[in-house]
Amino acid sequence: MLCLPILASAQVINDPVVQQAIVKTLDHIYNLEFADADALIRQLQSKYPQHPIALILRATQLDIQNLPLAENKVATAQFEQSVDQALRLSKKMLAKNEEDPEAVFFMLTCHSYLAALYHNQGESLKAVGESKKAYNYLRDGMKLMDKNPDFYFTTGLYNYYVERYPIDHPIVKPFMFFFADGDIALGIKQMDISTRKAVFMRPVSNYYLAHLLMKHETKPAQAAIYGKYLVEKYPNNPLFAMTYAESLLLSGRYVEARPYVQRLKQMPNKLVPLAFHTFSGMLAELADKDDKEAAESYETALKYPANEAYTKEYRAFAYAGLARIAARANNHNQARAYYKKALSEGEYKSLIKEAKAYK
Repeated sequence: MLCLPILASAQVINDPVVQQAIVKTLDHIYNLEFADADALIRQLQSKYPQHPIALILRATQLDIQNLPLAENKVATAQFEQSVDQALRLSKKMLAKNEEDPEAVFFMLTCHSYLAALYHNQGESLKAVGESKKAYNYLRDGMKLMDKNPDFYFTTGLYNYYVERYPIDHPIVKPFMFFFADGDIALGIKQMDISTRKAVFMRPVSNYYLAHLLMKHETKPAQAAIYGKYLVEKYPNNPLFAMTYAESLLLSGRYVEARPYVQRLKQMPNKLVPLAFHTFSGMLAELADKDDKEAAESYETALKYPANEAYTKEYRAFAYAGLARIAARANNHNQARAYYKKALSEGEYKSLIKEAKAYK
């Protein structure tokens, strides 16, 4: 999933001028304005060479600039180097004061970044190792929300998924006693607070909350609220454009969705074609009632490989669309076959319910 830039407001970052520079840098990164971000990162690196802030921002930029990062070996090596350097500086901060909120943030950031990278590379053991390290700092951060609203995101994400994940994957339930209990409703509330109050985590909070509301909660209209914020503030970002277009389509707001689907066509990122053709199929099928054109778009979408972290669900959407088209043509065996493929790739509650309901 998208890397999480977790930055705190103590020492260096407590300076309003520095804080403004960091926010501006993140805005440039998320809107793919990398030359502008580079200049600001260099300024921060020059001014604070013994602080991890510039290195974390550099890692964040490498992640966004090279989506999907795990498929780019050169960028991945640069990313790991930046995070490793940030980790060393963060450890020095923690050695001076183990209760330093800023040091806790940066330690959590570094281990979370590495865990996400290893997960997306399919290196499960390394990902688990980094996640265990991150967990300790995440727990510390739960006590620091009053000192920094950015911790509302990490706390909310934990409270949500520590309860949601075993519901979706019952096989892991026996192992969950290692983790502190969470609260799904509280987790959503805390992430919502982060979308409004967080300084550094605001983009990521909106992105993750929109995603889980669609995937797990089947509330696309609510997800669209967060998606709209993202596309209006970061119009060049393909992930945010896909998220908002998806939320509008799943909400049945086809007139509003159409220009955002067309916007995707102009975005060069390799993740986009699968999303664009799937969404075009949904518009043709659900808005235009043109099964022939819809089927062609869905079949084109399925020619593109899915990325596990970002676009896997769109292949499931395409299979479900083909299943509905086959069902309307009274080709029930083919419809069942397509729904079976949708279930093999999809994890959205709404899709699973639709596929399992077809007899």
